[in-house]
Amino acid sequence: MPRVLAVNDISCAGKCSLTVALPILSACGATVDILPTALLSTHTGGFPGYTFLDLSGEMERIASHFDSLGLKYDVIYSGYLGSRSQIEFVKGLKARFLKEGGTFVVDPVLGDNFTFYKGFDEAFAREMRSLCALADYILPNETESYLLTGKRDFSQALAALAALCPHPVITGAEENGTYALRYFDGGERTLPLKKVDGSFHGAGDVFASAFCGCIANGLSLEKALAVTAEFCYRAVARSARQVKDRRYGLAYEEELGYLTRHAGVNVSAARPQEKRS
Repeated sequence: MPRVLAVNDISCAGKCSLTVALPILSACGATVDILPTALLSTHTGGFPGYTFLDLSGEMERIASHFDSLGLKYDVIYSGYLGSRSQIEFVKGLKARFLKEGGTFVVDPVLGDNFTFYKGFDEAFAREMRSLCALADYILPNETESYLLTGKRDFSQALAALAALCPHPVITGAEENGTYALRYFDGGERTLPLKKVDGSFHGAGDVFASAFCGCIANGLSLEKALAVTAEFCYRAVARSARQVKDRRYGLAYEEELGYLTRHAGVNVSAARPQEKRS
């Protein structure tokens, strides 16, 4: 059973970040530990008056306790980081906690609609680029691919990202009426996507969590992306039918069975053997 460390924020309402990483990675058969970067009453997408508590001071105390327990991880996955100092801290986690041969995945949370999220700027993007340079996989959306590279052309952006890390994945690239994943795996690759119109909060975190679960189970990049894309499409399509207030996230729960069946879960390892009398 793989062990994953998820570094992200906790939004108490509105399904995203660690509150989706825990169930989705668990459905993939992983043991999940968390290292929270901030505590929010809700995510920041459309909820006025949300609270925010920076947990930078607590992160080292948590990590030091993990050190004392001898914890090591097959996968480390980082998402929302609230400051340049947190980026620097996460760089050190790879050396401290990643097993030899383990996988480091970075979702470089920076912005959307070709603008930075509140509190982020070019200096922050430069620090994020340096974190991406340590990763095995990075998962920018189309805005983040632009903010990291300065290039709107997807092929140019992907080439620039591949100079940073071996396997960049642009998680939603819309061009000439088509919608696809663009990724690098020894060369530029494209995976066409089925699209549901509209904006769906938390979809990026659902995607990143499912992808990490597939990678933790040893799936190839091509297979991991195909499974993740189908799971996310099912969750988004269900949400379009069932969720009235999309600020509260995707209705992904009823699609976890699909993910468990296709994410390479080792059922015999995940389920203890019954004793025979």
